[in-house]
Amino acid sequence: MAQIVSFGEVLMRLSTPGFSRFEQARQLNVTYAGGEANVSTALAYWGHHTAHVTRFPDSPIGRAAAQYLHFHGVDISHIIYGGPRMAVYFLEMGAALRGSQIVYDRANSSLAEIDPKEIDWDSILKDAKWFHWAGITPALSQGAADALLDGIKTARKYGLTVSGDIFYRANLWKYGKKPSDILPEITAGTDIVIANSENIKEIFGIDGNDFVDSCVNLQRAYPQVKTLVDTKRTSISASHNLLRAYLWNGKELLETADTEINPIIDRVGGGDAFIAGLIHGLITFNDQQKALEFGVAASALKHTIEGDALISTIQEVEAIRQGETSGRIKR
Repeated sequence: MAQIVSFGEVLMRLSTPGFSRFEQARQLNVTYAGGEANVSTALAYWGHHTAHVTRFPDSPIGRAAAQYLHFHGVDISHIIYGGPRMAVYFLEMGAALRGSQIVYDRANSSLAEIDPKEIDWDSILKDAKWFHWAGITPALSQGAADALLDGIKTARKYGLTVSGDIFYRANLWKYGKKPSDILPEITAGTDIVIANSENIKEIFGIDGNDFVDSCVNLQRAYPQVKTLVDTKRTSISASHNLLRAYLWNGKELLETADTEINPIIDRVGGGDAFIAGLIHGLITFNDQQKALEFGVAASALKHTIEGDALISTIQEVEAIRQGETSGRIKR
């Protein structure tokens, strides 16, 4: 299996029990999560050698977060310790017509205060095959953005495949830069981009009549980008969604059918599970359509699992891809 490296912030997730509201909760459930780390976790369960690069405070909380990743099979040998605090987010799970709520507390986190020189990308990436990033990391600080750019340049030097989820949180950009100032240079070194027409226009100023038109125009401006992928979620309620995906490979648009997800147990991390499934599929299958379907199946399965990360076998995801969605008990 290929060695896959991800880079990004890991947060402590504090969630209300069951479907309690924040105002009702008298205790909170603790786990650890981050978009890029969620991708590595899912891939580790499928037998890939994955490593996550991040920065934690040198404290019991930082070590607990690292051990969480290690428990789920992710290589933590490249984690850096230092900085003031662990990033945190609070989650209230929605149901039916009430949506979920997330409150972030991640200012001045250990990763946000990283010095790019702390990461030895050459030693981390020289024997790797794949590097994955997401647009939230460069939103945290100039140091985090510079560290990511250094990682992508090193990945290009060693011939890795680079995937990037350019979706970002607009309210995180508080250090004087906008996504359009930072993400274009990062995307220029990326092979597979997860994006939609709206953020292609917002970040790059590139218009299109539809998704394919936006993809074609982006590829003209950024020739390293070979593949663009997007998902479409139809939300019937907080507990009932439909999910499909699209992939433009420069020649044709591939599309999956809708997968129905009902009831949803925990939708947080569903996009990360999709990316993990797509990466696994592109590495494992010689078939982009099958890889896209595997990604949707992985995301659908994640919606049935508590926590941010998909904990599953390849066989479970493949069964869903092939339409086995009855949920019958396995004996």
